[in-house]
Amino acid sequence: MLDGRTVTIWSIRSVTGAGLTVMDLGATIMTLDVPDRLGRLGDVVLGFDHAASYLTHDAYFGAVVGRYANRIARGRFSLDGYDHRLAINDPPNALHGGAVGFDKRLWRGEVVETDDGPGLQFALACADGEEGYPGAIDVRVTYVWTEANTLIVGYAATANEATPFNISQHTYWNLAGAGDESVLDHDLRIDADFFTPVDDGLIPTGEIASVAGTPFDFRSAKPIGRNIDEESAQLRHGKGYDHNWVLTGSGLREVASLCDPKSGRTLTIRTDQPGLQFYSGNFLNGAICGKGGAAYGHRSAVALETQHFPDSPNHPHFPDTILRPGQKFESRTEFQLGVD
Repeated sequence: MLDGRTVTIWSIRSVTGAGLTVMDLGATIMTLDVPDRLGRLGDVVLGFDHAASYLTHDAYFGAVVGRYANRIARGRFSLDGYDHRLAINDPPNALHGGAVGFDKRLWRGEVVETDDGPGLQFALACADGEEGYPGAIDVRVTYVWTEANTLIVGYAATANEATPFNISQHTYWNLAGAGDESVLDHDLRIDADFFTPVDDGLIPTGEIASVAGTPFDFRSAKPIGRNIDEESAQLRHGKGYDHNWVLTGSGLREVASLCDPKSGRTLTIRTDQPGLQFYSGNFLNGAICGKGGAAYGHRSAVALETQHFPDSPNHPHFPDTILRPGQKFESRTEFQLGVD
């Protein structure tokens, strides 16, 4: 890195060769190789060949995002009688923790043993006032890759002062292979009866709206492209899908699935989080060249971010995201890769 620090990359593989590479810059997943229906391995996540490229782009490819994943309106919130102003990096809003969020930080990585098997744990200490957030926090992210081709992501955090906290994994998926031109033919299912509509700045209005009869109904699997260009104020605001779905149920449960009909690869997501941000790659436009020089074009990947709701500190009726002293935040998301 420019300041002389070294970025370290780990490889986690099963005996078949399936698995991932992860670096401590942003606790970022750089590659994830899984077989198609013919057994051929392919990398299904977007990213770059070299660590330096992740510092010069704000696409958040494969990174852990926080201290508050997603947006906070105008970079402002009130907490316990005090007003706070955050760094504005998505004018006029704060996005994914600010200008130097978790994705731009160098985490401390080590190999660990977990109840699920050997894995990698990344640790990060954030000081009081970073990017405008109150309180110091300690964060841990653990990755485990199983022989069943399941990526288990565990999160843990503590704070010495009340602070908003929302963490997510921001991998971009294309199950046909990173660099394939489109994901509009991927079949997506989201187990959610409701979503949170947004204004033209992609900030939730506060409404929790039914998906029934709208392009946002993914309760039964359908191609991502089926309704994406319909006339809809919500689709105009996001230039496609860039919204939070209110997931059905609680605790660790299956919440979404993705399938590529060409390769047969499937992705099943389980989480204990209340929300899922589905982003259909609307702002990818071919200007970013990723691994192997591939130009990542419009809607050539999707992000499926398990999380709490955007802008929750400004919406008291949304699930609480305030982490307080004496509490320990713990969460788990599983990404199971398979074939159909």
